[in-house]
Amino acid sequence: MIPTIVGLDHLVVAVRDLDAAADSWRALGFTLSPRGLHSAHVGSGNYTMMFGEDYLELLAVLTPQPHNQALRDFLAKREGLERAAFTTTDAAAGADALRARGVDSVGPLHFGRPVPMPDGSSTEARFSVFRFPASLYPAGLGIFACQHHTREAVWVPSLQTHANGVTRILRALAATQDPAGAAAKLAGAIDSTVRQDGDFHLVATGPNRADIAFAPRAVIARLAHCAEDALPQEGGAGMVLATRTPRPPGLATGVAVVFQTA
Repeated sequence: MIPTIVGLDHLVVAVRDLDAAADSWRALGFTLSPRGLHSAHVGSGNYTMMFGEDYLELLAVLTPQPHNQALRDFLAKREGLERAAFTTTDAAAGADALRARGVDSVGPLHFGRPVPMPDGSSTEARFSVFRFPASLYPAGLGIFACQHHTREAVWVPSLQTHANGVTRILRALAATQDPAGAAAKLAGAIDSTVRQDGDFHLVATGPNRADIAFAPRAVIARLAHCAEDALPQEGGAGMVLATRTPRPPGLATGVAVVFQTA
């Protein structure tokens, strides 16, 4: 793996109406964090669904800023799984490592958001991120790395219990007509390996962290028991989540959500 990268950190689901999307995900049995507001130069807001080591993020543009241009471009076409974040222990060192390879990395970018705590107090969650260039995005799925400076403000214990029993992300699913090529591109970007599991080509992101899997849209639709045209031909299409008890697949904000007992 690239020095400083630990594994998949979270998945970003881009939405147009942040509060309506939050209602949709609550209906699937998730506990959501309070609504977050990122630093003014970032211009976005979010809700998160926290697990043990990873999480899901609903992200929307609140104020157009240069930093969120890519998100606005995505939302002009569709909602759904827009990018995957890797945990990094040092965003600056990770960005430098990419640049040393001749890769045009962006970052580190530093930002934060206020966090109301369960005891009524308030704190700030602070992050530093670096982004891979769009030329390295596998199957159109954005990739970046996130350093958490204040994990205690993000992994709040009371937010990690969900009515649907979800405990972690097992796989991120990206649709593409060239699964082998997309998997090889991601593996090359993060110095990982590819393995095949049926119609899926999977890239490991780190020990005990979720894989990123690539397959044609029809394959993902069959897995999620959803209409094929509900998913993109190319790009982030779904996720497989570990749960303590069997749950039916669901579809929320253009994302196939598959619950797997684990």
